[in-house]
Amino acid sequence: MPYTTEEGGRLNNFAKEPRMYQAEANADQGKKWLWTGGAALVLIAGMLVIAVSASH
Repeated sequence: MPYTTEEGGRLNNFAKEPRMYQAEANADQGKKWLWTGGAALVLIAGMLVIAVSASH
């Protein structure tokens, strides 16, 4: 277990850190983000239309 010794002889324990890895992007991930962004734009535009029509 990794630890350091501080002043006065106290030990400071650290949790074991997980291994790091580089995430790999794939083609499907970009398409999912595109569809999610498009759906968010449609939702926001719809909410604005409803808000404007309700205010008149």
